[in-house]
Amino acid sequence: MTDDVAQELAIRLRDAHRRVASLDLPESEKSRVARRLIALSDVAKTDLTRASARLDRLLADLDGR
Repeated sequence: MTDDVAQELAIRLRDAHRRVASLDLPESEKSRVARRLIALSDVAKTDLTRASARLDRLLADLDGR
């Protein structure tokens, strides 16, 4: 089960990285979002549940733009 959760999160993180890379934002704001995503990726190494929740919030923020 954990492997499935980790795999799903890895796919979501990959897609989020691609989405952030394609954002049409000023460089400073794009960098801020990218740093959030990097920090979130670091959390995923130790806490999949917390990383997934943080990714949900990040994606919700991006959807609100």
